[in-house]
Amino acid sequence: MNRQTLIDSHAHLEMKQFRGDLERVLERAHAAGIIHIVTVGSTIADSRRAVKIAEKYQEVSAVVGVHPHDATEADDWALEELGKLAAKKAVVGIGETGLDFFRDRSPRDLQEDSFRRHIDLAKDTDLPLVVHVRDAYSRTLEILQEEGLPQRGGVVHCFSGTLKDAEAFLDLGMYLSFTGTVTFPSRRNTEWIEKILPRVPLESMMVETDCPYLAPHPFRGQRNEPAYVELVSDRIAQAKGLSRDDIARVTTRNAVRFFNLPVTLPRPRAAYTIRDSVYLNVTASCTSACTFCQRTVNPVVKGHDLALATDPGVPEMISALDDEGWEERAEVVFCGYGEPTLRLKEIKEVAENLKRRGAGQIRLNTNGLGNLYHNRDIVGDLKGFVDIVSVSLNAHDAQTYQRLCRPTFGEGSYEAMLDFSRSCLLAGMRVILTVVDHPEVDIDQCRAIAEEMGVRPYNEVG
Repeated sequence: MNRQTLIDSHAHLEMKQFRGDLERVLERAHAAGIIHIVTVGSTIADSRRAVKIAEKYQEVSAVVGVHPHDATEADDWALEELGKLAAKKAVVGIGETGLDFFRDRSPRDLQEDSFRRHIDLAKDTDLPLVVHVRDAYSRTLEILQEEGLPQRGGVVHCFSGTLKDAEAFLDLGMYLSFTGTVTFPSRRNTEWIEKILPRVPLESMMVETDCPYLAPHPFRGQRNEPAYVELVSDRIAQAKGLSRDDIARVTTRNAVRFFNLPVTLPRPRAAYTIRDSVYLNVTASCTSACTFCQRTVNPVVKGHDLALATDPGVPEMISALDDEGWEERAEVVFCGYGEPTLRLKEIKEVAENLKRRGAGQIRLNTNGLGNLYHNRDIVGDLKGFVDIVSVSLNAHDAQTYQRLCRPTFGEGSYEAMLDFSRSCLLAGMRVILTVVDHPEVDIDQCRAIAEEMGVRPYNEVG
């Protein structure tokens, strides 16, 4: 995979530390796989410089604002100037603004007033908000709740709060962005990382350098620059048990959508990779209409757009798997954002082709209702070419399943799904029961069902 996929979502290229070698800094960023950089103003003068840099270099966009350190300058004239800058094509956000009660370089009442005025400006200009917070998480949250986020939303840059803080901002629909601090090797920092990062959905994350500050390990203490954002991405990948490509792909999509950056995202493909598995997007059709499913709203999984215009044919699926390099991966997974057993004949043809060519592990991700759809037992069809069957349990009882998953076949679907799982187990296939993290789903009961059946429970999509 092309590694040129990362975006540094928060840099300060306009600062004096880069005035002597900006061209070389951008060249190193490009060589490191950074495809776009968002440079963020901290004063009116810096915001102007940020815009000039973004207008000169197509791989740079600008955010304009007055930092809370300089909130005393955020008067009527300053906000008017920011409004003029915000109208420029190269500008993609308002900020960084917010509260800094750690250094208190501006009176707190003026910081709060400036913050509110930036929120209003973001609303008026229809741009997203870039928020700085230090030792002021609860008050920042209160102001955002009082004022309401702009239509385009907001991001807390350089997040360093508690798990409770993270959950509160995520509940508002905000993104959290992480810097080189996640790479610092102290025990205290490691404990914070292991507590926070696994709980923040990757779809709500961005990565940044905040350069020239906060250089990641092993460059800590030196001038930071966009090329180093890869080290931030790698540390998040380690914490979340994903590949560096997974993190790059998802955070890039997040940044592009949030800032509306001039970056072309990959088009939907029949085959796609997550971790060390190649997935095959078999169909966009399904026999369930799960309340939590994004299939018809935002069919994206781990940064992959799975919106199929038409279901791929057998030759197209085989070609897509070959292009994705399935032979170099641990397994092939029949999946997608639909129910693959609807196309039982096609997936069997593809799987038999792969097995003839030396394929190792083949997995089927299914809602387990294939027997009901085909009106017969399809386990025999799967035996011999499917090694693992991952079944969407998704509920601890039939009533909850019916309410959340809304299967086409109505009552009896839950037991049919469990019977299918047991049959696959008896046929010698490994079975995994997966669940969604949903407030109505009792995860412990789901785990007990899986353990009683003698299969593995799992709750991480992809």
